[in-house]
Amino acid sequence: MELILPRKITDLLRRELRGRRNEIGGVMVAEHVGGTSFRIVELSVQRSGGTAMHFVRDPEQSKAFLSDFFARTGGDYRRFNYVGEWHSHPAFEPVPSRSDIQAMYQIVEDPEVGTNFAVLIIVRLILRRSLQMSATLFRAGLPPEPVVVLLERKTPGLLSRLRSLFKR
Repeated sequence: MELILPRKITDLLRRELRGRRNEIGGVMVAEHVGGTSFRIVELSVQRSGGTAMHFVRDPEQSKAFLSDFFARTGGDYRRFNYVGEWHSHPAFEPVPSRSDIQAMYQIVEDPEVGTNFAVLIIVRLILRRSLQMSATLFRAGLPPEPVVVLLERKTPGLLSRLRSLFKR
């Protein structure tokens, strides 16, 4: 599996992580772009609920974010859907802790959530600019797997406009 992170998402993460000592996080929604590739299109940002060593997602805030997103995308779940969670580790390596792993298995094993998989991105900011992150795939009954993260440097709209200029 691979996740594509557009520049607007990495810029948002940098802004939100700057100067924070407590963990923050949220949920991620993505566009299925083919095969096992997903482009993150939005993520929620929950600034409360975290300590220096732990983050707890607010289910009501996450539900509201997801409801709004699905309303804006017309409920096209085959194309746009929940893809997972993210949170920061400002003081530690960005790898899943034991409690992070347990929380992710609770999500993928909950029939009310109804997801086949969930990705957890853990991120931290180094020297106010560089993002350091890990991405891990969770599926019920299977061990966690690393996920390839591709950073999208240019916006698709700009690439399309440039291509059309060169076709003239």
